[in-house]
Amino acid sequence: MGDKMSESALQALKIAFTYMPKAIEVTKYEYGDNYQKTLDHIETVREMLLINDVDPEEVYGDINPESTPNSTY
Repeated sequence: MGDKMSESALQALKIAFTYMPKAIEVTKYEYGDNYQKTLDHIETVREMLLINDVDPEEVYGDINPESTPNSTY
């Protein structure tokens, strides 16, 4: 799982990641017995982004720059 993705595949993964729930939002109450599987899927996608030198915390702003506040640092 250490291979780099093509730019188009990486872009598609970034877009999909912006629609995924944040791990903190995934609870047994909201997701039932599948909550751990959902958390595992989120972690798999985060790991693939990191392998491809993409900070998962920056993806939303990269995909949606018009709706992201300007940084103050």
